[in-house]
Amino acid sequence: QVQLIESGGGLVQAGDSLRLSCAASGRTFSAYAMGWFRQAAGLEREFVAGITWSGGGTRYADSVKDRFTISRDNAKNTVYLQMNSLKPEDTAVYYCAAHAGVLLHEVAYKYNYWGQGTQVTVSS
Repeated sequence: QVQLIESGGGLVQAGDSLRLSCAASGRTFSAYAMGWFRQAAGLEREFVAGITWSGGGTRYADSVKDRFTISRDNAKNTVYLQMNSLKPEDTAVYYCAAHAGVLLHEVAYKYNYWGQGTQVTVSS
């Protein structure tokens, strides 16, 4: 089992930055690829960014590329999502997720463990 707890969400204005954190406990964190997803009201959960177990590989949704950066610190059992130049359309509940594999996945069903989510609201 892996427990994931997100933090760092909040209410910001367009153009601002936020950094989300996801703290993991349980089994060996470094054995898991990690992902960030988001779900806006009335919409399906969508992939935002993913990172391999080593941190050597990352992938981003086109909508956040060049604005968001995913990183991880295996010594701290934490994965981060640095979000810059935020837009109102980034408003959503953000979830981190983990799966025990070497590949990066963009589909939610590939992930075994999920956090409870943290709300990000961007005002115009």
